[in-house]
Amino acid sequence: MQIFSTFESTSYLEMAISMLEKKGIKKERIYAVPLDNRTEERKVFDTLHRSDGISLIDIGAALATAFSVIGASIGFNLSWGPIYWGLIGAFVGFVLGFAIRLFIELIVKKKRRLLKGKHSDIILIIDCEESQAEFVEDVLWNHFALGVAKVRKK
Repeated sequence: MQIFSTFESTSYLEMAISMLEKKGIKKERIYAVPLDNRTEERKVFDTLHRSDGISLIDIGAALATAFSVIGASIGFNLSWGPIYWGLIGAFVGFVLGFAIRLFIELIVKKKRRLLKGKHSDIILIIDCEESQAEFVEDVLWNHFALGVAKVRKK
């Protein structure tokens, strides 16, 4: 039987491996495979075939609505009238909201990702007997595995 699990790169992974070795699973039957980190930067703008689910225009639409209402209200007292000032307010609000969202995505969230130090997971593959599977699974869960799966050999 093979048991697959994923771990973050922490000392809990090392403790789980050493506990499995103490309980009779040979070192040759334990495989730890680190995943590679992404080398290129994530794209901010979506394409027709790829979308990350983050909208850049949501704050812009809200600010465009608010600024257009304010511009139209003030426009009654100005020379160009409420329609032009409402459109000007909508444009200014949209550009301001888009710039705010772009700043958040490019600067703030990038710094947060770098500070968090998010690294790839490690896949741990254990080849064991079916009688040991329950114990191995318990050890992995107790040492904070992110996920565990069992595959029976035929």
